[in-house]
Amino acid sequence: MTGTPEDEVLHRIDNGVAWITLNRPEAMNAVTWDQRERVIALLAEASADPAVRAVVITATGKGFCAGADLRGSPGGPAGGERIAGDVARMIRLGAQRLITAVLDCEKPVLAAVNGTAAGIGAHLALACDLVIAAEPARFIEVFVRRGLVPDGGGAYLLPRLVGPQKAKELMFFGDAVPAAEAERLGLVNRVVPAEELEATARAWAERLAQGPTRALAMTKQLVNASLDGDRAAALAAEATAQEINMTTADANEGVASFVERRTPKYLGR
Repeated sequence: MTGTPEDEVLHRIDNGVAWITLNRPEAMNAVTWDQRERVIALLAEASADPAVRAVVITATGKGFCAGADLRGSPGGPAGGERIAGDVARMIRLGAQRLITAVLDCEKPVLAAVNGTAAGIGAHLALACDLVIAAEPARFIEVFVRRGLVPDGGGAYLLPRLVGPQKAKELMFFGDAVPAAEAERLGLVNRVVPAEELEATARAWAERLAQGPTRALAMTKQLVNASLDGDRAAALAAEATAQEINMTTADANEGVASFVERRTPKYLGR
């Protein structure tokens, strides 16, 4: 029995944090077309909602996301016939849109990885700005096991985190990377016991939610673009971000609190 998108992707806003929770534990949270669309929509809503100042993506059960579940996807051609262009279109409109939605979200996005993150599930986690993993979690570039090329921006994300040689090793062999090894490689920021995952994610996310939201958004943009352009472009973007940010209330509050030797109170504006 298939639930509604609202049942299969839980959503709540608590203390300025939007919690997006994949909820198909019986399928190890393999993500469906409907789930993907709901996550994309919720990330867009988070960007536009001033009440949301940070986002957590997590999941129920033993798996974070076991990859894509394409059963029942409306994206296939009628009658099952595939023509040139169908696969590329499906990837552009599917996995790539999901990863781009995380990368382009104007609020910091934290992944709380409770279990196996495989294929597009691994890339969903790695696209987030910060990653906290439970000790039982593991990351698997599973595509090679199926004779497939990585999708969801994997060949873009992974070399930026671990370098090209290690990225090739992970993608060529498809071996599971335990949470502790993922932390050593720089794939995750912190590993915690499973029972501490939610509390740790909450503490980090609420700390982000108390920060200067627009400054964080522009910092995220600068860092994400830093490896894609040349030095001149990066410095020009930095100067522009500084110019824009200095018009915000939070920047003025930050400077005033420093001069007045008090703790700043940021409003996210």
